[in-house]
Amino acid sequence: MEMSEIREQRISKLNFLKEKGIEPYAGVSLLERIAIAEVTRDFKEEMNVEVCGRVIAKRLHGKVVFCDLRDATGKIQIYLQEASLGKEKFSLFDAIEVADIIAVKGSTFKTRMGEPTIKVGEFNLLSKALRPLPEKWHGLKDIESRFRQRYLDILSNKEVKEIFLRRSQIVRSIREFLNQRGYLEVETPMLHSIAGGARGRPFKTYHNEYELELFLRIAPELYLKRLLVAGFERVYEINRSFRNEGVSTRHNPEFTMLEAYTVYSDCRGVMKLTEELFRFLAKTIFGKEEIVYQDTTIDLTSWQEVSFAEEMKKRFNIEPQDRLEVLIEKLKKKGVEVPSGFFSRSFVLNLIADLIETKKENPVFVVDLFTELCPLAKRKPDNPYLSERFELFIGGLEVANAYSELNDPLEQRRRFEEELKDLPKEEKKSIDQDFLLALEHGMPPAGGLGVGIDRLVMLFCNQPSIREVILFPLLRPIVE
Repeated sequence: MEMSEIREQRISKLNFLKEKGIEPYAGVSLLERIAIAEVTRDFKEEMNVEVCGRVIAKRLHGKVVFCDLRDATGKIQIYLQEASLGKEKFSLFDAIEVADIIAVKGSTFKTRMGEPTIKVGEFNLLSKALRPLPEKWHGLKDIESRFRQRYLDILSNKEVKEIFLRRSQIVRSIREFLNQRGYLEVETPMLHSIAGGARGRPFKTYHNEYELELFLRIAPELYLKRLLVAGFERVYEINRSFRNEGVSTRHNPEFTMLEAYTVYSDCRGVMKLTEELFRFLAKTIFGKEEIVYQDTTIDLTSWQEVSFAEEMKKRFNIEPQDRLEVLIEKLKKKGVEVPSGFFSRSFVLNLIADLIETKKENPVFVVDLFTELCPLAKRKPDNPYLSERFELFIGGLEVANAYSELNDPLEQRRRFEEELKDLPKEEKKSIDQDFLLALEHGMPPAGGLGVGIDRLVMLFCNQPSIREVILFPLLRPIVE
């Protein structure tokens, strides 16, 4: 049967119910309602219960009907009998179909097969579904259909639902970890007059009242550092950020980040904090300090360091002080294709960073990044061409970034000005003068941490694509 025919048939049943004086979407007082899982967990025969849920199966046996009812906590069988309900009330249940949401009151018993069941004494329709549940959902060839109709994906696929339950648990556990250590959770603006805090192309918007062009934030970093100037010593934000850039299995234009800042700390202090956080999450969620990602067991008690500068020297014979033309020549000698239209040394260095992205299985801190790549990080005292920064890779995924925060206002201004020279025309932006003003009032030395929540969830849910861990990922519109 075509979907249009099914829908018309269901609308006909909806109209039938209305003619009988039943409102298919009426509000009902459900003060006595309990979760299905509570009924099955504490099951005793002849308990009087009221439960609500979606009909997921319906079996007719003459003057008897069996249904499976499911809520967010579990599933239970219900049993309706014409002899106990009365012919008129029982006949109304003919208009109840799979996918409808109902409330039932009744007493519990076990069938001859020992299945916990509710014998229904009263039922109410709470929501009439005009379309059925998807059949053989896993057989859909167009994977994007799952993302476009995520509500059906979750409804029909227990494993998908578990991903988002675990995601919520991960975020709660991050808050627990930081709150226990005295960090203050804060909220900073999502609308910025200057696109700052990280590299990236912003989304633009416009505020009519102020006649002001604004940007969706790329990162909350500069606002969080203002709070360090204000005297807060440990702050964090679990934030939504936006970058008007490409989409891939690891990138979505709208994403979730954790940023945390600790005064009187540095890159090394944050490295210790990061390891403790990831081990805490694994132990809280799995009961052990390891995870399985893409068929590989990752030991979160074994952490390594890799020097970016040493890798550059070993693989390309590149030194951090090399000029742009020298970098290009060394890359070409190693067979690396340098795209035309590059505009800066930073562009080439970012290209190199992509080329040597570590694939090691256990956690790897990539340290000794070139200062050119780190406009907000302190230089290493013994080598000004290298920064006090790390990037964390687990299972080949870059999941965190941290550094000793630059708190010299004059050096920060010079870095911002240098960065502007490197940006392509479409990414040109203003310097955040208010942030520099704040630094001139004195910011304590601090370590800052950024963790990509979406990628973290990919790891902890063993998912290869970021779309699988975002409830409603951005998709191209369907062209009619």
